[in-house]
Order: sequence, then structure tokens, then C-alpha cells
Amino acid sequence: MLGMAQPSLAAKTMAAQKLTTKEANAGPATPAERGAMARAYVLKWGAYVQQVYKVPVAVWAKRMVPTFAGADASNFRRALQRSTYEGASAELSGVGRKLSDDQVIDTMARASLAPPVSRSQMAAAKLGDATIDLVYTPITPCRILDTRVAGGAISGTFSRDFNAVVGSGGNFSSQGGSATDCGGVAAGQAAAVINVTAVTPAGAGFATVYPFGAARPLASSVNYTAGAIVNNTVVTKLPNPLTTKDFTIYTFATSDFVADIVGYYAPPQATALDCATVSGSPTNVAAGAYASLPTLFCAANYTPVALSISAGENVLVADSYTAGNAEQIFVRSVSANAQNVTAKLMCCRVPGR
Repeated sequence: MLGMAQPSLAAKTMAAQKLTTKEANAGPATPAERGAMARAYVLKWGAYVQQVYKVPVAVWAKRMVPTFAGADASNFRRALQRSTYEGASAELSGVGRKLSDDQVIDTMARASLAPPVSRSQMAAAKLGDATIDLVYTPITPCRILDTRVAGGAISGTFSRDFNAVVGSGGNFSSQGGSATDCGGVAAGQAAAVINVTAVTPAGAGFATVYPFGAARPLASSVNYTAGAIVNNTVVTKLPNPLTTKDFTIYTFATSDFVADIVGYYAPPQATALDCATVSGSPTNVAAGAYASLPTLFCAANYTPVALSISAGENVLVADSYTAGNAEQIFVRSVSANAQNVTAKLMCCRVPGR
């Protein structure tokens, strides 16, 4: 009504952030409330996303629009009450009520962030190159786009840009895909593995899938004939850092397209050595005598790295012998009395990613 003061953006934001538990379980959100909650969410977590996940605030906010528009209102309200970004993301996706903030961080954040690497480590690295030594992770196939549902067929000799990454709590609904994030293909991955299907093209031709922002290569990802349904699995590099889109589909003839993500390649993550100590049976060594202690064996895939003995005073290691994953030790006693001596073998392995 005329003459009535309208609530400011700041007031709406504060209202969205100060919801009570009862209000968080209220019914559907009005467009105005949903808009206020979206602004509050971006203001609260934008700087964190940019600092930790290296995604510019504007890019992240644009990618989150479909999530903000489709999120359950109660989940959205509870998300604004969470004390961590990871917890808020889980709340938006609908699983937040099952997980505490600490559990979400353990399963979603810490697992996806590699530790910082020093300049000297980068110079000396021979493994772990983010463009060479990549690790493949298969996921349950998940629909990320369907032009029959959203957007319509791609016209011949034209292209269209799509996302393969939406982040935790996001979804692919705006592309005609799943209303989920398809299993957590997150920022920082190097490439996505996508099964692309051309659906009833208007004529014979081909389609090319390539990274967003790159020049279209002179290559074919899918070859098709008129009216056919043809698919192929494609590996497409993801932008780093993320931009507004992830990959592009070019088609020679007008056609619908469907794409399912089936896995991704990620930079390897360094892991600490996994070590275990194997102990032999006590062996009685006579005073002043030499003795061979029982051979010790490391488990499969473990390597002997250190051998020691447990004994009283005046027992010396005279020699040792290594063969494969087995090691034997010889001791000499300079004690005036017989005593029990036990060999110990430390075995280690690099567990990988």
C-alpha cells in the first residue's frame, strides 16, 4: 500500500538468518522469502566458498540458482541456521538432518581437499601431477542433462554449454537432469567421464564434446545417422578454476542429447606410510653363543624397513639377511647367562589414494 515502508534488503536478510526452530519447519516459502534466503545464504558463505574452494562468488552464486529455486523450504530455512558451509550444503540437499556439521565436514570437505603443497615439494614432485597422475573414481551413472526435458534440441551447426559439476547440495534440474548433485563430483576434479547420447538427429552427422571455453577440436565424440539413437563415453577436462559452465556439445545436425555422468578423474592425494610390526617367537640364546632367530615375514604388499631385537643386556646383532618380504637376523650373546631374544620387523607400504 502507498505510504507503507517496504522492508529493506538488510532487514529481509536478517529475518532469514534469525529463524526459530518452529519457523524452520514451516510450510512453503513465498518468492520474496525464498529470494531473501538466497541472498542471506550467498552473503553468509560466498567469501568462504571463494577462499576454500577457489570458486569466485559470482560464479558460485549463479550455479546455486537452480538449487535455491528448487530446495525444500524447510531445508532451506534450516540450512541458514547451520554453523558450517558443508553442513548448510547438506541441509539444502535434504541429508543435513541426518548428519552433524562435524560429520559433514569429515565426509564431504576434508575428503575432497588436498593439503597445501610447498614450493620445494612442487619442484621435486615426480608423482601426483594434477595433469598426468590422475585417479579415476567410478560413480553410479546419473543423468546430468536431457534436452528433451529442458532447453530443446540443439540446432544443427550450433553448440550449447552445460555443467558437469554443481557441488554439494546442487542439482541438474535446469539441464533436464537429476534433482540431485549426482554423488558429489566436486570442485577440484580434473575431468568428468560422461556417456553422451544423440537422440533422433534430423540428419547424418556428428557431435563433439569439449571443455567449455576451449576451441572446438576437429574431432568427433558421437557419429550418428538420421533418426538414430547413438551413444559414446567421453572424457572431458573440467575448467580449473571453475567458470560458469564445464563443457560444450556441438552438433552438425539438429538433435536432442542426453548425458549421464559415470565417473571422474581427480588429482591424487598423498597418504602417510602404513606400517606394522611383526614379532617372532622368543629364542633362548646360550651365554656367549651365536644364534639364528626365526625368519620374519611381512604381509603381502608390505616391505621390510627396520629390524630390531628385544632382549636383556649384552646381546648384539651380528648380521641380518633380507629376501623379498622376509628377513632373518643373527645375534651374538656376550652375556654370562642364557636369555630369551625376540626379533621384530617393521613392515610398511604406501596405501595410495
